[in-house]
Amino acid sequence: MSERSNIRDVAALAGVAVKTVSRVLNGHPYVSADTRERVEKAMRELDFRPSVAARILSGAKSNQVALIYDNHSPYYMFQIQSGCWDFCRENGIRLLAQPVDVADPQVGEQVRGLVTETHVDGIILSSPVTDCDPVLRALESMDIPFVRISPGTNHALTSSVFMDDAQAADDMTTHLINAGHRRIGFIKGHPNHMASDDRLFGYRRALDRAGIAYEPGLVCEGSFDFESGVSAGNYLLDLPDRPSAIFASNDDMAAGVLAVAHDRQMNLPADLSVAGFDDTTLARTVWPPLTTIHQPMAELARTATEILIAGGDITHRRLPHTLVERASVAPPFRKTT
Repeated sequence: MSERSNIRDVAALAGVAVKTVSRVLNGHPYVSADTRERVEKAMRELDFRPSVAARILSGAKSNQVALIYDNHSPYYMFQIQSGCWDFCRENGIRLLAQPVDVADPQVGEQVRGLVTETHVDGIILSSPVTDCDPVLRALESMDIPFVRISPGTNHALTSSVFMDDAQAADDMTTHLINAGHRRIGFIKGHPNHMASDDRLFGYRRALDRAGIAYEPGLVCEGSFDFESGVSAGNYLLDLPDRPSAIFASNDDMAAGVLAVAHDRQMNLPADLSVAGFDDTTLARTVWPPLTTIHQPMAELARTATEILIAGGDITHRRLPHTLVERASVAPPFRKTT
């Protein structure tokens, strides 16, 4: 089919209405044999293949959904896309993956345009888009189903899948405390992600429960990328009384801390323990391999896609996390107070 051939071209060549072509495409029984033959002949002459647009004109589903995301970690997004794709592939559904910038004032209109132009049957929102008000308002106004992965606000708004970020960060901080660490640096995630605040809350809760005073000077801002991990690592390791352990809010930033420690020729993990969050493939390829929180990213995405396709009432599902112990954490070599 040429770029300009469409369902209207078929209708014109066959001498029928567009609606009649749609009926032929969808196997409608109330089309005469002569009309059906003329339409099919026109489609062959134009090398026309049934398209999403044709199905939309007939009122049928497009059998495609969109994943909308804005995340700085390629490892995280690979897992999210894989989870969505696995379910879509098994069920004959096309997946569109669309990056956006939640800081763009026009992000709501961009998402509106995506839905209008592609006629997707539903939307999956990944963090931080999952909490982006302009996007949520746009989708609500279009009355299109959507499911959110790890929302931090308006939980009753739509169906969602999530894990307990605060408890996961609490678990990791407690693990470091139990290993003997008392000065534990923490690198926050991107400020646009609600999970960043949840993980900080879990870190502080674990410290408080252990009777360790919270020190704002041991907490650094991060952006969920390697570079911010490097910057935070340099800051924390330049402190006169540096931490004996650093807990980063994702594996990318933890890898940045490891790079800084290697540049300083530190003995890891004896001189410094490093922990991450997510359990991406990066966690297993850096040295030493990262102790991290396994966030079931692919499972979260697959479950979100499954809920979206199933439809029905608003559903919320919490998936479990696990703490994965590897070689990057050990008891502190030097004495801590």
